Amino acid sequence: MELTVLGNTVRHPIDHVEVFPAPRHVTTVRFTTDELSSLCPVTQQPDVSNLVIEYLPDQHCIESKSLKLYLWGFRDRAVFAEALAAEIAEEVMHTAKPHLVTVKLTQRPRGGIEVYAEATLRK
Repeated sequence: MELTVLGNTVRHPIDHVEVFPAPRHVTTVRFTTDELSSLCPVTQQPDVSNLVIEYLPDQHCIESKSLKLYLWGFRDRAVFAEALAAEIAEEVMHTAKPHLVTVKLTQRPRGGIEVYAEATLRK
């Protein structure tokens, strides 16, 4: 479990998050951003979303710079909001292996419609 991006200059997205040993007594970790961008898979127009990732760590916690670089990879990807929430939850579960992860994604309105998607995975 080596941290490769923290402390280094990285100018490109990465395809995974990195983890470090979870400190004792940490029961909940939450990351929030309102700058997650992706593309509409039909129109190729940009979509901007608010994202909340909340997980109950077991042995590992997610390193935040690697999360930022992982999320950066979606800016040029065409993906529906629902699939995006599910993919992020799967990455957190696969890499950090928490007891529980919930990803809440709220896509800003385009055409007057706001999209909310929630994905939850348990060990």
